[in-house]
Amino acid sequence: MEKLYVTLAGVQHYYGSDFLEKGTKLTLKKEPENEYDKEAIQVTMEGLGKIGYVANSPYTVIGECISAGRLYDKMEDTAKAKVILVTQRGIICRVYRN
Repeated sequence: MEKLYVTLAGVQHYYGSDFLEKGTKLTLKKEPENEYDKEAIQVTMEGLGKIGYVANSPYTVIGECISAGRLYDKMEDTAKAKVILVTQRGIICRVYRN
């Protein structure tokens, strides 16, 4: 998998983002049964469970990150990610192979 970056979205609906810092390890999991977005990819953290989603809107994707829709077919059912940048505008993660 080439270097892929995504934006973490929806964290305010779960635990917020204050605990996320550079290097935090995350798991990405496809959620095809999501009633709002058939290309939804949930983001989970060991010990907490779901903490948000991969952004899938031009309004929530930051910079050159790719959307969940663009990532969906490039990954297996799950993938690993690591936080590389935390800003006031959002959290950017790098996606890795399992």
